[in-house]
Amino acid sequence: MRLRLSTSGESHGPALCGILDGLPHGIPLDKALIDADLTRRQGGYGRGGRMKIERDQIEVLAGVRSGHTIGAPLAFVIRNLDHDAWTDTMSPFGPNPAAKALTRPRPGHADLAGALRFEISDARDVLERASARSTAIRVAAGAICKALLRQCGIELACHVTTIGGVDAPPATFASAAALRALAETSDVRCADDATGLRMIEAIKAAQKTGDSLGGIGEVVVWGVPPGLGSHAEWDARLDGRLAQALLSIQSVKAVEVGLGMESARRRGSQVHDPIAYDGGRYTRATNHAGGIEGGITNGEPIVVRAAFKPIPTLARALASVDLATKEAFSAQKERTDSCAVPAGAVIAEAAVAYVIADALLDKTGGDSLAEVLRNLAAHVDAIARL
Repeated sequence: MRLRLSTSGESHGPALCGILDGLPHGIPLDKALIDADLTRRQGGYGRGGRMKIERDQIEVLAGVRSGHTIGAPLAFVIRNLDHDAWTDTMSPFGPNPAAKALTRPRPGHADLAGALRFEISDARDVLERASARSTAIRVAAGAICKALLRQCGIELACHVTTIGGVDAPPATFASAAALRALAETSDVRCADDATGLRMIEAIKAAQKTGDSLGGIGEVVVWGVPPGLGSHAEWDARLDGRLAQALLSIQSVKAVEVGLGMESARRRGSQVHDPIAYDGGRYTRATNHAGGIEGGITNGEPIVVRAAFKPIPTLARALASVDLATKEAFSAQKERTDSCAVPAGAVIAEAAVAYVIADALLDKTGGDSLAEVLRNLAAHVDAIARL
């Protein structure tokens, strides 16, 4: 793998930090575009009070000069404005008031599992790092990767297909711009207006009962050349790399590529995409494979979906057990969302961008953007002459 993203930072610490290594020299970066993706992650109907506090923006510390990458590790931070209320509790060497201890783990969260891993009764250290607040760094890294992909003619877009059992009708989109034009004007990032309104009503109904809702976000990638990924080793298969990246996002419990689970319910003649040759390229009338066969891109759009479980922190808390006293209590409450699926789709888009950029660089090599583009053009030309 060519790219490497290392992250650090706690939910209520002073900042989130990232180092993205392996980028070639000369990728043009626009801070406004990166910040725009961070804003997209903060939005969506059902988001909680934390998003009213934060104003996420990237602060680049190294690896960029005069608006382009310099071929060195790119270091960046995103400040946590909410840290002002947590300076004593989160101080590296200061007091840690017992009032901020988390001894009542939330069902569905990392609280208890993490406390058992570390053999501790205060799960605050687990919560701070397990929090989905850390996904801001992944979105920024994904936006940087999208800058590379854009130079190579590859575009991504995401949308929400399901929230709380409300499903959008199946649809295909001709381009990223066409999908964005529909999804990005929706408060729930749904490309179908009528369905989006019903999703909002479902969220409102859950809010009234102190509950939360999950859903499904879909990411589509256009312009990916054939030949990215590999069949030869299990950890080089592109669909496996995408699944790992998506399943590592907080609350994601399942991933599909193309037809996904539906493939198990159909006959082979209804699943596999017939091959044709037209206009100097191999084409498919359908894209049930989601653009990937044998772990390798086949030239069709990549289509992946991530299923997000409902947020585990509930206004009407579930039963739990106090880690210190072992007494039964209602789970501890933190600021939370009633539905984070619209934001989750943006995070999934960023995760996919990172994996596709990594696979592209695996294929093309190159220390500079110019070299990447030359090698990519040579690969595409070789395919055209087959």
